[in-house]
Amino acid sequence: MALSLSILDQSSVVTGRGPDDAIRETLALARQADAWGYHRYWLAEHHTSAAHAGSAPEILISAIAATTRRIRVGSAGVMLPHYSALKVAEQFRVLEAIAPGRIDLGLGRAPGSDGRTAYALNPNAATAADQFPQQIRDLQGWLSDGLPVEHPFRAVSASPAVPTTPELWILGSSDYGAQVAAFFGLPYCYAHFITDGAGGAEAMALYREGFRPSAANPAPLAALAIFALTAATEAEAQRLFSSRALARLWRDQGRYLPLPSPEEAAAYPYSDAERAQVERLRGRALIGTPARVRAGIEALAEAHGAAEVAILSPCHDAAARAESYRLLAREFALSETRLAA
Repeated sequence: MALSLSILDQSSVVTGRGPDDAIRETLALARQADAWGYHRYWLAEHHTSAAHAGSAPEILISAIAATTRRIRVGSAGVMLPHYSALKVAEQFRVLEAIAPGRIDLGLGRAPGSDGRTAYALNPNAATAADQFPQQIRDLQGWLSDGLPVEHPFRAVSASPAVPTTPELWILGSSDYGAQVAAFFGLPYCYAHFITDGAGGAEAMALYREGFRPSAANPAPLAALAIFALTAATEAEAQRLFSSRALARLWRDQGRYLPLPSPEEAAAYPYSDAERAQVERLRGRALIGTPARVRAGIEALAEAHGAAEVAILSPCHDAAARAESYRLLAREFALSETRLAA
């Protein structure tokens, strides 16, 4: 079975352009991804961040779903503890009305922000994460056959009533998300790009071992969300990666800043320790020519038992980012695969 290839987009803000540019670049890339044959286009959720503009994935999903033809569009993810499960169910029922059968609802438990922002989004933030499994159960009820008879909101329905439902996913970077996905019989996506793979194999094993078949998912469905970047030459891919390397260095220092350009990265006064960290990042990253990156993606997917891979490719130059995805689509023959299906 061929590996499914998708895109994960954080709507990264870059130096010299504003967050509004990042949103428009997301919309433009999604239309290209639709034509190139990618399976899904997933939007992330972040708050109080100078690095990412995607604070409301449900709105971006709406805009993308209305302007594409075949690609699945979804969240990676909606940070459910911030919100009412009923409100999320109604948002995604509306999205299903816009693009029936093409909507994914990826759910996460992490705040995607700092503690103060989480509290501003939900005054019960201190305990909301503990309610994540119950929220998933309620969300499933409002999206499908209703809530249990004894549920206090049994008489409350999520509208609009539409014939299709979004595909539910659990997203995570720890064992917890894997166990939740397994318990509910849901697909699971491991955030490899956050951890650089640390703990990924263990989380995937827990997911498969504990999976309880459900009506929608009789067998486990596992995906990886990874960083990968390609260009026509190895040298150009390495140059483009320098932006990501510096931004990741800053992230590990607790600094969430706009993505620098390769020129800014080259001029940055790295300490010896920082330079060593960047080289470690470079050594683990999937960067290079299309053939090399494809081989790395396939090896990573096989090692984790993943049937799908969602690729994150933050890049200062929007055209270079689009070219990276175009080259990978050609390397994996995505258009030919789609036309043959």
